[in-house]
Amino acid sequence: MDSLLSVSDIKEDVKYILDLASKIKAGEMEEKPLEGKTLAMIFQKSSTRTRLSFDVGMYQLGGRAIFLSSNDLQMGRGEPILDTAKVLSRFVDGIMIRAIKHSDVEELAEHSDVPVISGLTDLEHPCQALADMLTIKEHLGDWEGKKICFVGDGNNVCNSLLLIAPLLGMDMSVACPKGYEPNEAILETAKEYASENGTEITVSDDIGVALENVDVVYTDVWVSMGDEAEAAQRKLDFAPFQVNADLMSLANDGAIFMHCLPAIRGQEVTSEVIDGPQSVIYDEAENRMHAQKAVLYYYLK
Repeated sequence: MDSLLSVSDIKEDVKYILDLASKIKAGEMEEKPLEGKTLAMIFQKSSTRTRLSFDVGMYQLGGRAIFLSSNDLQMGRGEPILDTAKVLSRFVDGIMIRAIKHSDVEELAEHSDVPVISGLTDLEHPCQALADMLTIKEHLGDWEGKKICFVGDGNNVCNSLLLIAPLLGMDMSVACPKGYEPNEAILETAKEYASENGTEITVSDDIGVALENVDVVYTDVWVSMGDEAEAAQRKLDFAPFQVNADLMSLANDGAIFMHCLPAIRGQEVTSEVIDGPQSVIYDEAENRMHAQKAVLYYYLK
């Protein structure tokens, strides 16, 4: 069964899905194409944008979404993932899961008879990357020839952006302290995609190098869910990588600022930047729903 666990799962259809998202957002698609369809939404981690965007998106497409926290499922009390996958497959048309471990989502998809869509794992966040690319095209006109720089922790969001950027003709750089680089296997795959598409992927602890000729500056929190024990050390390590007015001035004229939210003003980004004219964070948040409606259409229609 085809599922969306990684950007690589839609390597050949990324542009099609994003074009679909644009058409859905513009009201150019059929009304209620998923009428009668049901999506189970499993949440092992708390969520604002993921829950709302999938719930409202499914409703607007004519279907129904059912929220299931880990406390609502026997899986949270030790039922094997295999059994959960097989049983849910008898009731619903698709499963969205926001999980702690990527391996759990892989196991769920392996045993599911319906599509499984990742709403975030510790390794990737493919739906966020799709929303980000939709936002970039809306503000910059196209992806070809543009460059995005991710500043901060080489986390799940960074990993998915590394995979999607070269597929759309974008260069990407990562500016991060030593020891916080993106996943090695994903970085290797991203460089292969870049080679195939004539783009470039770089990782550096030198902000000046990473911000050279950049059209999009992107950051995320320094302490993700699950990293709380490292909070004090992370704040020290990432302090030089705060996105502030001086850092933004290194980017190209007309560059935009992005953040997947939630944000902590005064840590990874200053209020001056995130609330300033270059910030597109609320368009980005809204586009989670439009991108995910395209994903839902793609997998459930």
